[in-house]
Amino acid sequence: MQDEFYIKRCIELAQKAIGKTYPNPLVGSVIVHQGKIIGEGYHHKAGENHAEINAINSIKDKSLIPESTIYVSLEPCAHYGKTPPCALKIKELGFKKVVIGAMDSHDKVNGKGKKIIQDAGIEAVSGILEKECIELNKRFFTYHEKKRPYIILKWAESGDGFLDKDFKPTSISNSLVNQFVHQLRADEHAILVGTQTALNDNPGLTVRNVEGTNPVRILIDFDLKVPQDFRIYNREAKTLVFNSVKEEVFDYIQFIKIEKENFLPDLMNALYKEQIQSVIIEGGRFTLQEFINANLWDEAIVIKNENLKLENGTKAPEFDFTPNIIENFRDNLIQFYKKEG
Repeated sequence: MQDEFYIKRCIELAQKAIGKTYPNPLVGSVIVHQGKIIGEGYHHKAGENHAEINAINSIKDKSLIPESTIYVSLEPCAHYGKTPPCALKIKELGFKKVVIGAMDSHDKVNGKGKKIIQDAGIEAVSGILEKECIELNKRFFTYHEKKRPYIILKWAESGDGFLDKDFKPTSISNSLVNQFVHQLRADEHAILVGTQTALNDNPGLTVRNVEGTNPVRILIDFDLKVPQDFRIYNREAKTLVFNSVKEEVFDYIQFIKIEKENFLPDLMNALYKEQIQSVIIEGGRFTLQEFINANLWDEAIVIKNENLKLENGTKAPEFDFTPNIIENFRDNLIQFYKKEG
């Protein structure tokens, strides 16, 4: 039970950096000496110290380390990246014990960190609150294991199942939901729209109603119909434009050539190469339906305004699944779907 208590705290710490660590995982670490927490840390952003190092640095009396247990939500890294391997630091300092939440399936780690620690004669246990630790890094694990980003479908529909009225942009969700949507954007790595949505709505796809980082914008625009003075091309965020016309890179805009045939697998491969770990698919209907039909999604978030009847316009995607959770946001409902396996 003690181990679970401290790994839970590791998860809480790691969650403070959601949306800020890409392409790295979210990791929290706690150091315990005789039942008392003497150090805590989490990974803040890529290129900075890992969680274990931040936790070690926070200890006031370093002489307690050889009699302490270090808890970490994800297996300590074993490779040199922008920072040295944490497993070697743990070995060097001679901790009494290491408790790991989930093992790291990244091919550069994958058991190597735990092995370094055990080979040094330090007790190491893993798989504590493993399910919760994997859920914490669902994006990271999907990216490395399935070689594609974690896909979240999202749309808002009226009570009678329309995305707009008379095919014109229509406000469906309330201000509370809008804040939730902006938090979602801040948490995820990228956000994707198709040509029609970009032309109809001229969206900026940035984070405005909450504190956070703008996601990478992805535009699917095969014939480059969206004018370059539209907001999706502004300097507020990086934009990847998938098209069948040209390959070109500017400082914040990248044109990536892709063909309509075999489009979704090619898109997934390209996003994997760009190290994009998660994508919100924001529309429109055609783009969303492509992902649904290909069974290419991990979560879906459907916002419903039951009291709003639009009678005519773009129909919501056909999506025949049962939500795991339904939450009330004043007069709007949000249905959360999670695909198993």
